[in-house]
Amino acid sequence: MFLKTFGWSFGVTVVGLAAAFFLWGWEGFAVVAILSVLEISLSFDNAVVNAGVLKRMNEFWQKIFLTIGILIAVFGMRLVFPVVIVALTAGVSPIEAVDLAIDDPDRYELLVTDAHPAIAAFGGMFLMMIFLEFIFEEREIMWLRWLERPLARLGKIDAFSVGVALAALLLTASFIAPEAYQHGGLHADKTETVLLAGIAGLLTYLIVGGLSGFFEDRLEEDEERAHEAEEAAARAGRQPTLIGAGGRAAFFLFLYLEVLDASFSFDGVIGAFAITNDIFEMALGLGIGAMYVRSLTIYLVRQGTLEDYRYLEHGAHYAIGALAVMLLVSIRWHLPEVVTGLVGVGLIAAAFWSSVRHNRLDAANGEAAEKPAVSSGV
Repeated sequence: MFLKTFGWSFGVTVVGLAAAFFLWGWEGFAVVAILSVLEISLSFDNAVVNAGVLKRMNEFWQKIFLTIGILIAVFGMRLVFPVVIVALTAGVSPIEAVDLAIDDPDRYELLVTDAHPAIAAFGGMFLMMIFLEFIFEEREIMWLRWLERPLARLGKIDAFSVGVALAALLLTASFIAPEAYQHGGLHADKTETVLLAGIAGLLTYLIVGGLSGFFEDRLEEDEERAHEAEEAAARAGRQPTLIGAGGRAAFFLFLYLEVLDASFSFDGVIGAFAITNDIFEMALGLGIGAMYVRSLTIYLVRQGTLEDYRYLEHGAHYAIGALAVMLLVSIRWHLPEVVTGLVGVGLIAAAFWSSVRHNRLDAANGEAAEKPAVSSGV
């Protein structure tokens, strides 16, 4: 199961590192390897959240996510996205931006860094809405009950999460954007840019998330029919088939996952410039890492890890909230990539450990409940 899921990732790693060594020597080999590790460490929480959505899709759309989705992730976000950002910022064509990346990588890095406030505001607001929608929702399983229970009550207020997100955007535009960090440690007023990009991120979430939610509601009847079909197959002695979301519902879930992945990749793309200015080394290294994130998502779904470790999804969403805040803060203050990576991994590790402890307590309580029954039977 493990090799089947991660086989393509291992193969892409071998081919990618070999290509890096052939094209750029040992230095390029090391850069691509470092970028791969960077992407995996920054996007582990992405895999956990993706798994929560992907488990509702059928096997066909899971394969689409792993194949076509990875092409979008690698070429769209890790190669095309930086070029588009530079083209829009510098007022040049994408072809001229590519020429700039090849002939003048320092200038290219400067333009991408100057576009960081817009990128951070868009991605920060999109990720913040994911976190707020999760934390304000009434749910049976709670990790930090003392915090999540009162927040769930607040979530009953209509559009409360949108109001909180807009308040965060206004605070960012008022106190952080006027002193936005620029290349070389300079500062500039990016208030208007941050407001527009932040609203765009919020609208993107509302549109894509709203369409996904609309079609997810339609899935309830399909899931009921699928459950009945599985029971009928079991009674007839046939192997039940995996049935999940398909058609328009799966398409919009797939679209939601791609936008989610795009938002998660912002910090990785920006952080990569601290390691290299070569967009092709960047695309190759981050692409290898993105492949592992995709494989990890599939693995979590097929192993049922989210069900076995009940707080893992909570930890991932807390990591999303932390990343959203750090993206907004990074508009003014530069945050080392190791900080953003460790915060997310630390929150997920804490949630994982809490899940393990809960499972052990359940097992211990189960054994304690069985002992009287065993002794009385003797």
